[in-house]
Amino acid sequence: IYEDNYFIGINKPGGLLSISTSSEKEITAYSIVREYVKRNSKHNKLFILHRLDRDTSGILLFCRDEKLKNNMQNNWDSVVFKRGYLAIVIGRLKDKCGVIKSYLYEDKNFVVRSSSDSKRGKLAITNYEVIKSNKKYSLLQIFLDTGRKNQIRVHMNEIGTSILGDRKDRKST
Repeated sequence: IYEDNYFIGINKPGGLLSISTSSEKEITAYSIVREYVKRNSKHNKLFILHRLDRDTSGILLFCRDEKLKNNMQNNWDSVVFKRGYLAIVIGRLKDKCGVIKSYLYEDKNFVVRSSSDSKRGKLAITNYEVIKSNKKYSLLQIFLDTGRKNQIRVHMNEIGTSILGDRKDRKST
């Protein structure tokens, strides 16, 4: 959706990994964009600026220069002013808007959990507002003050709902 001498922005579809994992090495957003960049010159380089979860669709940014990528990642909180998402969740929320704050950590099975103990995890802050709802579902606008792994999933579960279609959450089917 965007390209210049410094950045490439794509609309990553849900179901596609941002970068490779131990189980998926080939078909990723990074590998597809890297192949596109290398078509012009095998010397062209590409660096992923951030990630989106496999099931999350949205804008994914790449840098053409490693120094620029490192500078942006090292200053992420001063470079990125707003991180917004739309999510459909199961059920009607009691509150039409709210802020969820907790400390997120990974357990020994690499499952992200929430705690009220600041020594146990990293602070995560999620703001949400109900845009529309019916008896079964609610459409939320979500803004993150922090960007922790699985933050939206964990915080939605904290307020008693699940993201529709979330394969990692048994309540979402």
